[in-house]
Amino acid sequence: MTAAVFFGCAFIAFGPALALYIFTIATESLRIIFLIAGAFFWLVSLLFSSLVWFVARAIADNRDGPIQKYLLIFGVLVSVFIQELFRFAYYKLLKKASEGLKSVSPGETAPSMQLLAYAFMTLVIILLHVFWGIVFFDGCEKKNWYILLIVLLTHLLVSAQTFISPHYGINLVSAYIIMVFMGIWAFFVAGGSCRTLKLCLLCQDKDFLLYSHRSR
Repeated sequence: MTAAVFFGCAFIAFGPALALYIFTIATESLRIIFLIAGAFFWLVSLLFSSLVWFVARAIADNRDGPIQKYLLIFGVLVSVFIQELFRFAYYKLLKKASEGLKSVSPGETAPSMQLLAYAFMTLVIILLHVFWGIVFFDGCEKKNWYILLIVLLTHLLVSAQTFISPHYGINLVSAYIIMVFMGIWAFFVAGGSCRTLKLCLLCQDKDFLLYSHRSR
């Protein structure tokens, strides 16, 4: 039972992200470079976020009452700002390097249910960061700065909703609602349409089928 819960939760949390990697990243060496660079920026942002969170937590442990909660909320807010700042820095780096890159290459019920909830939350966070990245970069490219604000606010909402509501189920549902909204937005930003979605689902996309045939 323990092994089944572990693999089930692992596939829920990381299965879609692994599928995205296999079908959209692994086939192109340049995309793998982008992935590694993005992961590096993400890890550095997490390092700074962790330092802020550690300081906020250390100060909060020495305080009582609502001050402790406010300090933790402050730590979450600063962490989100740091992550979005590094996302913007990664975008600027890609813009500066784009010309050069083009020249190079055109058993137990309660614990089990809790782990299951964590797996679904991990899944939504991974997909949200994919969608946030697409929408964020599009906003930077078109200089629509309100889009960056929307990404920042939704990131803040998902990160801080634990403090807003103590009900984990409500937090999970709201996170998935935001994920669906951002996913639809990212789909159309990436050039998708209702017609292309229909053709893809019905396996009538000739360009996609031709590409798949050549890959084989």
